[in-house]
Amino acid sequence: MSLLILGLVLFLGVHSVRIVADGWRSAFIARRGLGAWKGLYSVASLVGFVLIVWGYGQARAQPVLLWTPIPGAAHAAALLTLVAFVLLTAKDVPGNGIKARVHHPMVLGVKVWAFAHLLANHTLADLLLFGSFLVWSIASFAAARRRDRAAGTVYPPGRASRTLLTVAVGAALWLVFTLWLHAWLIGVRPFG
Repeated sequence: MSLLILGLVLFLGVHSVRIVADGWRSAFIARRGLGAWKGLYSVASLVGFVLIVWGYGQARAQPVLLWTPIPGAAHAAALLTLVAFVLLTAKDVPGNGIKARVHHPMVLGVKVWAFAHLLANHTLADLLLFGSFLVWSIASFAAARRRDRAAGTVYPPGRASRTLLTVAVGAALWLVFTLWLHAWLIGVRPFG
């Protein structure tokens, strides 16, 4: 469990710099350059991610059950992850209405993904992993919205065709991941 915790601290820590120390981040970039920041950020993120995967895999081998699975939670989680995939896709499709409305669809997608997995899973490792990402995404979303207000950021309105494209691509990615990739990469079949 310690590798999972270390990985979460490192990965979410580096992803939290804009939440808790945006001024320090800006000063670092001013002194050393954006390339140095991106390099440090990438290395720390990669090491943290590897530790999360490794630590979570170890914790799954000896699960500590916290509660009884909620009936129907897996189906609710599947539906919520569909929403999460659409939100994650909205980050990369320019001119879509989802991004125009929520402004930070990727962070909101992580929030929905984490909540969905908390519903469907019931071990200590699940609570640590998905709970940490849920808390981080709530804080990150709030911080991003505050930065937008402070900077007077205005998001252009989305177009219906781009929004439909976002939903279609997000749903297709969700379908591929849910039916094939989740079992191959994670070892769990969401639908049985």
